[in-house]
Amino acid sequence: MTDTPQRNRPEHPDNATGDDSRRSTLTKRGGGDPATRGRTTIADGVVEKIAGMAARDVVGVHAMGSGLSRTFGAVRDRVPGGGKSVTRGVKAEVGESQTALDLEIVVDYGVSISDVARDVRENVIAAVERMTSLEVVEVNIAVSDVKLPDEEDEDQSEPRLQ
Repeated sequence: MTDTPQRNRPEHPDNATGDDSRRSTLTKRGGGDPATRGRTTIADGVVEKIAGMAARDVVGVHAMGSGLSRTFGAVRDRVPGGGKSVTRGVKAEVGESQTALDLEIVVDYGVSISDVARDVRENVIAAVERMTSLEVVEVNIAVSDVKLPDEEDEDQSEPRLQ
């Protein structure tokens, strides 16, 4: 940051001489902690992205979303610029200080569904509360499918038409 010449600085009645030693008293004007001066709102989509990323990090979670949403997602992923949707299978309701989440997951065959659900809840709650300071009041998890070892991934299957 460059220093502004003294003549261009706005004058303050308490600092008419341009003395910088009084600057600390000027920054306290307006009163109170800066964190209390204004409001921060967090969109549902922000919380959905955080929760989606946190849920996908859990071992045993194969995919997010129902079969239909994963099918549409696989098509969208093939479209240039479509990209993967980290919010697939996640719905958030965000209030002023709290949020509630609904997740739809597909688990790998052989894992304990209750253990995976517990781990997903813990990871999602920790990530959302750490990043947003919102209180997560509930994380509802619906297991919509189990990925069998011999099943092809919908995202990796070859298109029928060439």
